[in-house]
Amino acid sequence: MPATVLTARALLLDMDGTLVNSDAVVERIWRRWAERHGLDGDEVMKVVHGRQGHASMAVLLPERPVEQNLADNARMLAEETADVEGVVEVPGAAVFLASLQGLPHALVTSADVALSTARMAAAGLPLPEVRITAESVGASKPDPEGFLKGAAELGIDPGDCVVFEDSGAGIAAGRAAGMRVVGVGPRAGSHGPDVVVQDLTQVRVEAVGDGAIRLHVG
Repeated sequence: MPATVLTARALLLDMDGTLVNSDAVVERIWRRWAERHGLDGDEVMKVVHGRQGHASMAVLLPERPVEQNLADNARMLAEETADVEGVVEVPGAAVFLASLQGLPHALVTSADVALSTARMAAAGLPLPEVRITAESVGASKPDPEGFLKGAAELGIDPGDCVVFEDSGAGIAAGRAAGMRVVGVGPRAGSHGPDVVVQDLTQVRVEAVGDGAIRLHVG
């Protein structure tokens, strides 16, 4: 099948599942959490990808006070930051990020500063200069706030941005921001991105002058 060609002026990149494969640690931490709360681990795993931890908890334990979720989330983030065993790059991520040198792009992640720094380092990936983390937003994905902030920070119209995402929450956030979405990996296809790739080896970036970026996807 021929590659899909997209033209953009900026790229907004999720981290977990998109640049970094952290599934091993996410599974470890959240299945332990599910057990502590008497919840089905498989059902919990369907919810947690892409969201901030406290937002996942609000979905899974709707009766629990927000303050409790925030405190629990802080503990979970500390656990996740300390545990980088099995964290690796998504195939092609290092080459992909190198190809974005000098082009407008930002990391837009539900992780906080400490966790995103630890995971990118564990995967051997450089952190983009512009980063929108959990501390930067008032609302978690699927709310579009993070992606809209990323576009604003780069000074690019949302309609000229392409989002790279793996999760349902993240793809919904990109769509709600009025952006086109490239779905990355096995989770992405069922959530309606514009185009899906297995990993980042299937993406080629080309600067075409006048600030435009041409993406060959697939």
